[in-house]
Amino acid sequence: MPILDVRSPSEYAKGHAPGAVSMPLFSDEERAVVGTCYKEKGQAEAIRLGLYLVGPKMANLVEQADQHAAQGPLEVYCWRGGMRSQSVTWLLETAGHSVQRWDGGYKAYRGRVLDTWCADHPWVVLSGLTGSGKTEILRHMAPMANVLDMEGLAHHKGSAFGHVGELAQPTNEQFENDGAQAIAALKPQHPWWIEDESRSIGRIWLQHGFFERKKEAPLVLAHRSRENRLDHLVHLYGQASKEDLAAVFPKIAKRLGYQNAQWAVDAVLAGDLRSAADLALQYYDRTYSESMAKRQDHILAEVDVTDCTFEEAAEKILRDTKKPLHAWIQQRAQP
Repeated sequence: MPILDVRSPSEYAKGHAPGAVSMPLFSDEERAVVGTCYKEKGQAEAIRLGLYLVGPKMANLVEQADQHAAQGPLEVYCWRGGMRSQSVTWLLETAGHSVQRWDGGYKAYRGRVLDTWCADHPWVVLSGLTGSGKTEILRHMAPMANVLDMEGLAHHKGSAFGHVGELAQPTNEQFENDGAQAIAALKPQHPWWIEDESRSIGRIWLQHGFFERKKEAPLVLAHRSRENRLDHLVHLYGQASKEDLAAVFPKIAKRLGYQNAQWAVDAVLAGDLRSAADLALQYYDRTYSESMAKRQDHILAEVDVTDCTFEEAAEKILRDTKKPLHAWIQQRAQP
């Protein structure tokens, strides 16, 4: 069903139901004026002001709804399921449309989104050293297994270099909304694969409840040779501008070492991405090893995918982890 978001443009931009179309009853400025009127003069005056502002727009709102109604009955929501969505529902029904108004509005919907993220789902975490191709492996696993591609949803590769070559990131709220829809499409009673991410993916911060569950989930480690990983990183970032890549190394200089960071910048500008990537791995491999040392009890399986294509790696991981994951699912199902 076509979904109409009748909140203001800024509310819609911050986050909206996936697929919803913005059809604001008030502009941002009008919403602010009505809100001030409500606080200073009460509901009755605010309603009258709202009618004055909306009156000239009524025909246009119906025309917009007409275009979307060709796809079927309409759904409408505002923030709390109050006056805005009630008014638009009345208007569209008067114009002959079949309309379903969201009870509780977007606020109630957001509650369901957060519940979806933080519920007790059967997450399995694919981990591995930087450059192992975890994201690509998971994307090749997707036709064969339940996969939540968080980096795809976040438009970020998950490291200090993750923004390079990507689209602008969505808001945190929109990431959660889109992710909840993707989670709802996964099959129950099967492992749900995710990548081993830190608490943040660029400027996206994962919900605390979800992140705590991820930390307790079983780990599957994908192993690749250092040469394989360097090949992948050079391919992954080979089309990015030298300037964009060089600009990242000073940001991690404290962790990488200031001299190493400068050598990496020089290598990038000289077109030697492999040497720059090799220097970056000194930091990322050390950080990964420190993290794994604290999570040994969560390792369910380790799979060597050296020299495998991403498709081969996906198939091998699913094949080699079938028995331990089945046993884990069975154990998890026990009361």
